[in-house]
Amino acid sequence: MIKEKYTIKDIAQMAGVSKGTVDRVLHKRGKVSKNAFEKVDKVLKEIDYKPNPIARNLKKNKTYSIHVLLPDPNKDPYWIPAYEGVVEASNQFTPFGILIKKFFYDPTDKSSFMGQSHEAIISQPDVLLMAPIFENESQVVLGQCCVAKIPVVLFNNHINCFKEQIFIGQDLNQSGRVAASLMEKIIGKNDGIAIIHINKEPHMQTKENGFIEFFTEKSDNNHIMVSKTFNSAEENVFKHEVSQFIKSNPKISAFFVTNSKAYMLVEAFQDLNKDDGIIIGYDLLKPNIKYLKQGDIKFLIHQKPKRQAFLSVNYLAEHFLFGKPLPPHEFLPIDVITTENAHYYL
Repeated sequence: MIKEKYTIKDIAQMAGVSKGTVDRVLHKRGKVSKNAFEKVDKVLKEIDYKPNPIARNLKKNKTYSIHVLLPDPNKDPYWIPAYEGVVEASNQFTPFGILIKKFFYDPTDKSSFMGQSHEAIISQPDVLLMAPIFENESQVVLGQCCVAKIPVVLFNNHINCFKEQIFIGQDLNQSGRVAASLMEKIIGKNDGIAIIHINKEPHMQTKENGFIEFFTEKSDNNHIMVSKTFNSAEENVFKHEVSQFIKSNPKISAFFVTNSKAYMLVEAFQDLNKDDGIIIGYDLLKPNIKYLKQGDIKFLIHQKPKRQAFLSVNYLAEHFLFGKPLPPHEFLPIDVITTENAHYYL
């Protein structure tokens, strides 16, 4: 009869030794005679014994701290799924000694980022999980962690000059190329294209680079491409600047929005009674889904922020509990969302 789980008592009886002897062999502590060791080792091999690292961790009362530094989801709805991913992972692993603490910063305020990063690293966590937005400030934080010997894992955005850091997210350059491939299929041969950054962050430039690379490699590329950055802090100012841009670039008919704010461009177009713009954007925010279904947005690229955050915590927890190696990078699939398949993602 095959028994799925064996206790120390079971193994001791099978080997003809004491429970204390089995415990010393399993945990490699204390002295054990060669004869006793061979008896226990033989039984362990026969039953294909696998130690339970979680149980061992609980027995030692060992805890590991993961500090998560991410933009405040109350200030930018894009980060709500990421927050949910952290909470889901926290609920799963907290009972096993993985303590997760969240530090939220204002995604429009560099001083908020620096203040929260200081709070996140001052208590010496076992690892800092960070979604960086501000490139220069993130470099400072990474440098501080290096000095303090605190490992760092990045998700969602990558800091290019710190390529040795572990990164979990999408290949942003390839993401831009996917957007360009989609755009090529739905616009005219000579249509002008605008690459629109709303509240530009460093990772958006990587998407732009991939987008431009795709068209540059085409021998028959006749598209005029213009890159434009807008600030959405003041809605009226934003809409006015969009209006001026459209008037100054009458040949532009296609728009690639490099973040989750494609809906803002749609709403600005509505104020201008412009309904012929071809828009490709990112992320499954409610207004984006609304305009996708109405046809105002042609495609959305899903960046899976919840999956990114959950996987990040999951990999770290399994590393601490099971000793599993951390991947140097984990690129998530680039999903294209259309009117026809959007409901599968909601």
